[in-house]
Amino acid sequence: MKKELFFLINFFIVISLFAYPGEIIKKLKAPNRHCTGLTYDGKYLWVADRGTDSLYKIDTKDGHIIKSISAPGYWTTGLAWDGQHLWVIDERGGIPQGDEFFTGYLYMIDTMNGNVLHHTSLPFSNPQDLTYDGKYMWVISATDNKLIKFNPYDGTSIIEFTAPSRGCTGLSYDGSYLWIANHIRNEIYKVSPIDGSVIILTYSPNEYPRGMAFDGNYLWLVDSQTDSLYQMKIRDDDKLIKTKSRTAKLVFTQSAMNFGPGKVNTLDFYFAIPQSMDNQEILGEVQFSTKPTKILTDKWGQKIAHFHYDNVSAGTKVQIEMYVDAIMYDTRYFIYPEKVGTLNDIPEKLKKIYLVDDEKYDITHPTIQKAVQEAIGNELNVYKIVKNIYHYLHDKLYYERAGGWNTAPTVLERGNGSCSEYTFVFIAMCRAAGVPARYVGSVVERGEAASMDEVFHRWVEVYLPNYGWIPVDPSGGDEPLQADKARYFGFTGRRFLITTTGGGNSEYLDWSYNGNVRFTTEPKTFVVTESYGDWEPIY
Repeated sequence: MKKELFFLINFFIVISLFAYPGEIIKKLKAPNRHCTGLTYDGKYLWVADRGTDSLYKIDTKDGHIIKSISAPGYWTTGLAWDGQHLWVIDERGGIPQGDEFFTGYLYMIDTMNGNVLHHTSLPFSNPQDLTYDGKYMWVISATDNKLIKFNPYDGTSIIEFTAPSRGCTGLSYDGSYLWIANHIRNEIYKVSPIDGSVIILTYSPNEYPRGMAFDGNYLWLVDSQTDSLYQMKIRDDDKLIKTKSRTAKLVFTQSAMNFGPGKVNTLDFYFAIPQSMDNQEILGEVQFSTKPTKILTDKWGQKIAHFHYDNVSAGTKVQIEMYVDAIMYDTRYFIYPEKVGTLNDIPEKLKKIYLVDDEKYDITHPTIQKAVQEAIGNELNVYKIVKNIYHYLHDKLYYERAGGWNTAPTVLERGNGSCSEYTFVFIAMCRAAGVPARYVGSVVERGEAASMDEVFHRWVEVYLPNYGWIPVDPSGGDEPLQADKARYFGFTGRRFLITTTGGGNSEYLDWSYNGNVRFTTEPKTFVVTESYGDWEPIY
């Protein structure tokens, strides 16, 4: 088999056309080389530096140091402001111990002279950044990867969640949500203080984000690799960004081999023709190795190339290739729950198409109806309905590609499924809850430049009022950490070339995607079909 390649761009670029949360507004020089904690006192920034064991008061206009005071300990990792006092957290108990000593210690200090007004020994270890929510403190405990709300005066834990991912360092509170920076993944998370779920995932401005702060309008972040302070947007009206890209040629092949002894009376190939969309740009026209019999459009609006053959004799192989040149992007959507409309805001024409039942969904089945009630209860917020279904599936299913595509009730009762089966359950539950849902199917780059794909991948798109169709990959997001769940909610990777958009059974593709082959034969005639995609680079 011919090897096909793809070209992968391995550096991070944000397409400048789009604004996004985390977009840099201003960059200032940090006060020293080992900055960690960061907070905002209503007028100025405070920055901790573990190298000088100092706390610096910084002018946000130009970054100049207004004053500095001695830190209360030797390993300051986080700062918070409660409206009157500066709070400082030390990850090693306030004494210059070695790496084995990670009991946290919290200080309330007088910013006039650095004197300690109150101190608390904390019952969690290796604490990182700190923030104040108006009543309690929040801290990241690195050793056990916890996000903890606690009483700063005695260290009592109020609530604990697993942190979004390992490597979280920065922490701030914007009055409604927590913001967390991660130095391993170079990401920033907007996190619900109610359940610890990640609402938005965006990107750190550089390689080693540490402390974070919120000034009432913007986020601030200190990065210890660039020794810089960054002022960043907390939100924007643009719904997406495109980052890393790859440019490649896909050769998608379908074939049928007649092993006989009889003939194939009729043979029909159907190829889903990919279109340009948010995550991909089709370069030029899609080509085929032979001219299609006709171009069709199925009931879901999918364009399809049809190839028809009659009387294919024994020993004959018919093979057709589709050639697609495309640029594919990592495409991230930013969904603000409060901006999502209601069920009443969904257009009626979409409801008529994408709320209908189909044999793979069986939305009136008691198993589906019970699951919807368990997942969403009386929830009417469209965003919360979809997110609750997403998490519900992760609690009830695990991924297993065992072959065959069973109905949604069967998959849910069985407790495992393939990407297509996760998709069927998710669509069934969304439609049963009144949220339009459909699927997209793709050919996938499988990790190497010379990759071939014969497994493919399918996921869901849901309609969110005021946003439109948003990708949700319920099988991809079935991961234990909240950051990994968020990674697949509102994201399409550059690995994927979407060929197919469908709502259910198609008169040409059936329940397949990418392509389909149908045939009729004489008795005792054996036919084998294949479909696969190969990649090659475009430089």
